[in-house]
Amino acid sequence: MQLKLLFTLFFALPLFIYAQQGQFKVTVLEESTKEPVLGASVSLLHAVSKAPVKGRQTDGNGVASIDGLPAGTYLVKISFVGMLDYEREGVVIAANKTNDIGVVSLFESGRQLDEIVVKGRLPELQLGIDKKVFDVSQSMVSVGGTAQDLLANVPTLQVDMDGSVSLRGSNSVRILIDGKESAMAGSDVNKLLQSLPADAVAKVEIITNPSAKYDAEGQSGIINIVLKKNVRTGFNGVANASVGSYDNYNAGVTLNYRDRKFNYFGGYNYRNGRNVGEGGVRTVQLFDGLQQNNSEITESNSETFRKGINNSFRLGTDYYANEKTTISVGANLSLRDNKRGEDIFYNYYNRPDYGSSSSRESRQKEEDLGYDISFDFKRTLRKEGEELTANVTYGYDKEDGTNNYIQRYDKTSTISESRRKNATNESGQNWNFQLDYVLPLGENHKFEAGYRTILRSSDEGQRSDKLVDGVFEPDYGVNNDFNMKSGVHALYANYQRMLSQRIGLQLGLRAEDAFLNTTIRSYDPSLINKGTDVMPGKLDYFRVYPSLFLTYDVNAEGDKVQLSYSRRVQRPRGWQVNPFVDLSDETNFRQGNPELMPEDIHAVEMSFAKFYSGWNFLASAYYRRINDVTQPFQYDQNDSLAAIYLADNPNATFMRWENIGSRNNAGFEVVSKVNIFPWWDITANGNVFYFKIEPNEGYNVRSSDGLSWNANLTTNLKLAKLTSLQLRGDYRAPMNSLQGRTKAMKGVDLALKQDVLKGKGSVTFNVRDLFDSRQFGGDSYLPSQYSDRYFRWSKRTFTLGFSYRFGVQDLTKGRKKNEDMPSDENMGGY
Repeated sequence: MQLKLLFTLFFALPLFIYAQQGQFKVTVLEESTKEPVLGASVSLLHAVSKAPVKGRQTDGNGVASIDGLPAGTYLVKISFVGMLDYEREGVVIAANKTNDIGVVSLFESGRQLDEIVVKGRLPELQLGIDKKVFDVSQSMVSVGGTAQDLLANVPTLQVDMDGSVSLRGSNSVRILIDGKESAMAGSDVNKLLQSLPADAVAKVEIITNPSAKYDAEGQSGIINIVLKKNVRTGFNGVANASVGSYDNYNAGVTLNYRDRKFNYFGGYNYRNGRNVGEGGVRTVQLFDGLQQNNSEITESNSETFRKGINNSFRLGTDYYANEKTTISVGANLSLRDNKRGEDIFYNYYNRPDYGSSSSRESRQKEEDLGYDISFDFKRTLRKEGEELTANVTYGYDKEDGTNNYIQRYDKTSTISESRRKNATNESGQNWNFQLDYVLPLGENHKFEAGYRTILRSSDEGQRSDKLVDGVFEPDYGVNNDFNMKSGVHALYANYQRMLSQRIGLQLGLRAEDAFLNTTIRSYDPSLINKGTDVMPGKLDYFRVYPSLFLTYDVNAEGDKVQLSYSRRVQRPRGWQVNPFVDLSDETNFRQGNPELMPEDIHAVEMSFAKFYSGWNFLASAYYRRINDVTQPFQYDQNDSLAAIYLADNPNATFMRWENIGSRNNAGFEVVSKVNIFPWWDITANGNVFYFKIEPNEGYNVRSSDGLSWNANLTTNLKLAKLTSLQLRGDYRAPMNSLQGRTKAMKGVDLALKQDVLKGKGSVTFNVRDLFDSRQFGGDSYLPSQYSDRYFRWSKRTFTLGFSYRFGVQDLTKGRKKNEDMPSDENMGGY
């Protein structure tokens, strides 16, 4: 009853105040021919923050007219492929009036007059009080890489040794593709990021403390990856190709056709990627926590490769039924073949049964198929800003794989040759149903509400045969089928208004009913005879997630202070709940836990955004309390849970996902961009945080705390009119963990870009990990074991890339003027 009353109060809020707005108009001509330019992008940006406000493209007469603009002062930006950008500051829009700035002439690239300001790139960083947007399409150091490489170059983000993405020291982060969960990723979104070319990504949005409008999932926030989608009028596109060291090849094309009623878009990307890595582990047996002269020691060095061929297709259309209604249909298809290999060389000390050395060869092959189909509907209603949007998305993913290994021991060993053959299969389906409604109640005053349902199902299986006395026999301890069904039904409501001229309020409430049902089926004949071969699991819970935002406008230049609170959740997913033991490395066993509980997160954040004409920054102080923390826990060889897997190899490790206790995080972060000169800018990010982990008593480990920090810096220099340089460096400080400590990591990337073909083409050369120094390392401490390890999944790479922009821009000349469309700064958004 209390929940129903709260939602009733939200929907009953009844203030209606109409905002007074103005209009902007411009006519764009080509300077050399004096002909109208069709499809030029006209954008109005905030005068200080440079954040986009509204955009439109010119019609067949070169005219763009933008309505519904709040009174104020704006920066006007006009751009068109092959032409120099035009900018004008101090454009004033008055209430209920039209500001027609007349004719603007665009000049071909390569010509420059005093009254034209040349911008080589779109703004890489847009700071908002609740969102940071990074235009990664201009990331030269990521050319030829993957989306995972690209995310590693985004301020505030880090990529861990297993490929998982972390934000502010936590890898429990929600990753979306075009605003939705990608079904093509299956149970592991990192696999999709490792195969998705960086050239397919337009921008990355980071929301560290989302409101009730967004999914409640994600401990440290939401990362939204926006794929490229051209919206220019006429027929046009972009083609790119690159070649790199270690046999890395990429190629792609994005095509677009836009007229008054339809926008057709499509794209294809091919990636032949290969990473060469290395690693090392030293494991020492301990007695009473100390190393003795007779302690068993195992040292290993490994050489790895990861090769993947990915073909991804993207196709869709937008239908502008009328001025108020847009219908969109889109589809994505991904075909992936992955091959991975590892050669490990072991040396043994004080282990006579193992001899002095051994070698292990492991080869893994996977074939993946994934696709999704989406339908979107948008309807603008009677009031300015009132709209209804809906989405239905279906996705499917299938993966079949094999993993075979052989381990050979030297002649002094008493152990025979060890072999194993594994076969895995996985398939899954996702449904997304979403409905959102926005009702403006006046100027700076609105109400939002919506409904969303996400349904997932997956079936996974593993068959493993082990060589016994020269014959492969089934290993029933790890032969299983695992079925999982999960879902979330959610309702939300948000109310926003200005309480005074400078103080704003946003109050939200999200209610979610979630379930997770699992079934484990064993193929062990003894369990089948007993009727205990099937083990069901069930988790069903209802939670309410409130959010509160208070914003203070410091001045008219856009400086803001915001205090926010939200409750969030991190649900167990994919292999975290899969009880299959990962046998790809018999020195490191990993297992999921179907009994995991969801994390409960409470987050408080205070942010201050400051904007100058050539400098802006966002400073945030934050605190997170996480209950039922989910993370891998390494069990000692003497523990009964690990003994079955470590009996034959006491120097191996066994990890299982557990709810280990609670965690407190408090930190301070700064993101800033400085335009030092028109030809030189710097973007920097620094994050320092303190954490404390309080484990539950059953794990028999002490609490852990510590102070850590990370930082990165990207600088862009215009060396000449058509030549640019980009340099990026990052550093991650050492950090304590519950059972050990991670080591410091650092690296530098460098790229050069040369514009060619009158600005329509560009050639890029980059070096990732310039000094070959970026590697992960750490120590782990157990009662009977100490391990020291390092790993790098990619060595220094060199890439040469070429991009070409083409198109015919006058296919609809003479037709009626087109409807409002996003400017280039916003292209690709969902």
